[in-house]
Formats: sequence, structure tokens, C-alpha cells
Amino acid sequence: MSRKLVVLTAGLSQPSSTRLLADQLADAVSSAVGGRGESLEVEVIELRELASDLATTLTTGGLPTPAVAAAREKVSAADGLIAVTPVFTASYSGLFKMFIDVLDTDALNGMPVLIAATAGTARHALVLDFAMRPLFTYLRSVVVPTGVFAATEDFGSTGLTDRIQRAASELAQLIVAEPTGVQGFLRDEPPRHRTSGNSLGEVTPFSRLLAGHTGNGSESHALG
Repeated sequence: MSRKLVVLTAGLSQPSSTRLLADQLADAVSSAVGGRGESLEVEVIELRELASDLATTLTTGGLPTPAVAAAREKVSAADGLIAVTPVFTASYSGLFKMFIDVLDTDALNGMPVLIAATAGTARHALVLDFAMRPLFTYLRSVVVPTGVFAATEDFGSTGLTDRIQRAASELAQLIVAEPTGVQGFLRDEPPRHRTSGNSLGEVTPFSRLLAGHTGNGSESHALG
């Protein structure tokens, strides 16, 4: 069975240490899923390439551009998500938050998520637990226990490789997980439906919205 993994990377430069970490994580997750007998389709979304579209979406009342709509569809349809951001002013980048802000509130329901961040110094390592983890918990996703932070000096180190492998294993386990309840003894809660936000719900006709109104600020009531 083939699973889908979406990788969000918010690096601004090219080449980017954020993209480098994202690729290392994606490769590790692919290997971990493959080791469990399943294949993984990986889709990388470079948020840098969506910067103008995200600004347009946010300044037009949330109406997504085609590029943003396509990205939202990919995220909500994924079996797992890797989210990697550079650290700006002790938190995730504004570009990263812009994309999260245009997601539907139900886009990540129950979604297995691996969080990661890059920075020039290890002093920013707490960004994972004090900024990113609460953000994705708010969106009702399932964040794996191991977050991966990489300062400049971490790249190429054994410690970073070990953290990548551990986090990848945790995400792979959630991606391929099957319900464990015994039929007839334990009823699993139905998963909350994920929505991209691209499809509009039923539109109520304007005439129905105005039904019962006289136009002078009061409602008319039928006499019985």
C-alpha cells in the first residue's frame, strides 16, 4: 500500500539548511516506512515559492490562489506531514505561519506530524516545544515525541543523525498504523474528517436569509 507524505519547508535561501534538513527527514521516513513493507510518495512544498500567493490569499479575505488551493489539497490528503522552519526572532518564520494561517481548521485532524527547525545557534532549540508543538496540537494533529532541531554546527554530526532516525521511526509508525481495537470489545472513535477548505459548503439563497423580514428592522409574523 502506498502512503503519502507532505514536507513543508520554509527556508528562504537557496541552497537552504532548512531544505537540507527536510530532505534528510523525508529520506529517513521513506526508509522507515519501506522497512515496514509499504511504499511512500513524498511531496515537497517549498513555501518560498508560494510567498506572493500566500500574501494575496491573506489580503483577499482568504480566497486562495490556484497554487495555494493545490497546496492545501495536498496537505489535507496526506497520511503524514513533516514541517520544517528556520527560526526567526525565537519562533517559526512569518512565511511558515502564513501558510498555517491559510489552512482549513480541519485540515490536520489526526494528522501525524514531525516538527523540525534550523537556526544558527543551539540557543533556539526550545522553539520546537514552546512554539511549534503547541501550534500543531491546537490544529488537532498528532505530533511525534521527537522533534528535530539543527543548529549550524549540528549538520554532519552523529547526534543529529540519531535524532533524525528516531523521529522518522516514530512518524513512520503512525503513518502505517492500523486500528488495534478488538472487534466487539473496543469501539474506536471515528476519525475527524479532514477538509482542505477549497470546497464551499451549501450556499443559502439570499431570499431565504431575508424570509420573515419586512425591511423596516422588524420581523413579520403570520397571524394564527
